[in-house]
Amino acid sequence: MILPTVDEVRALHEKYAPTREALDLVYTHCEIVCHIAEQLMARAGLRLDASLVRAGALLHDIGVYRLHGPTGRLDEANYIRHGVLGHEVLRQEGFPESLCRFCSHHTGVGITRDDIRVRKLDLPPADYTADTTEEQLVMYADKFHSKTSPPKFLTADSYAIYVRRFGGDKVDAFQLLRVRFGEPDLMSLQARYGHPLS
Repeated sequence: MILPTVDEVRALHEKYAPTREALDLVYTHCEIVCHIAEQLMARAGLRLDASLVRAGALLHDIGVYRLHGPTGRLDEANYIRHGVLGHEVLRQEGFPESLCRFCSHHTGVGITRDDIRVRKLDLPPADYTADTTEEQLVMYADKFHSKTSPPKFLTADSYAIYVRRFGGDKVDAFQLLRVRFGEPDLMSLQARYGHPLS
């Protein structure tokens, strides 16, 4: 499988970002998620496809750019769609399904067909759950940083409280990931990027 280099990933972000501000926000978040995933992978001694983890982490949120209007304002009401939009972007760019899935299968701790029906989510009916260990790792790493204004890091406890609003099964799914992958050291990343810890 041919995966994009870091420079090629950056060029893709630049191609799709509607504004410099959007690029800085989304690309920085993806870079942070990549650092967290690599840290967790090394700490847990996991033998994974490190190149796929890196590319998946760096591209998982590329669909967010498609939610920016002509003025650069983010359509927050349709944010749930950013994963499937990113999947479409990568597919159109000719990337393999195994990379495209990092976009559509990273939201929350997974979105099921039943979640879509019960919550009336504006998504094509399907299961958008991380299946491979690489997908699960990137999905989990994503939970430790938020693109809110201002961006911030989240502890595992903070995310567990946040995800509770979506049901006990989501809390349980997050706790399983926490046991499997451990918790990242966010202090060095916090110092590097200057984002607060919540």
